[in-house]
Amino acid sequence: MPLAAEIKKDVVADYKHHEKDSGSTEVQVAILSYRIKTLTEHFKTHKKDHHSRRGLLGMVARRRRLLDYLKRKNPAGYQNLIKSLGIRR
Repeated sequence: MPLAAEIKKDVVADYKHHEKDSGSTEVQVAILSYRIKTLTEHFKTHKKDHHSRRGLLGMVARRRRLLDYLKRKNPAGYQNLIKSLGIRR
């Protein structure tokens, strides 16, 4: 399920480091988190959609790898990101 362009622009604007930043780790994690959230809502009504569930698991794994990388490279940025996204406790 592709992200609408205006929603993606809003997410990028919230997490970018500089004006032309669209691919930093924080931005990628934020976009994946939004997509994971929308797919989770989709599964509340479509419980047997196993094909999309496989895609969701791939997104969760990719987000986890990006967060592990961010935690190694920038621990303070990692803490700020997980607090703002509310993904880990």
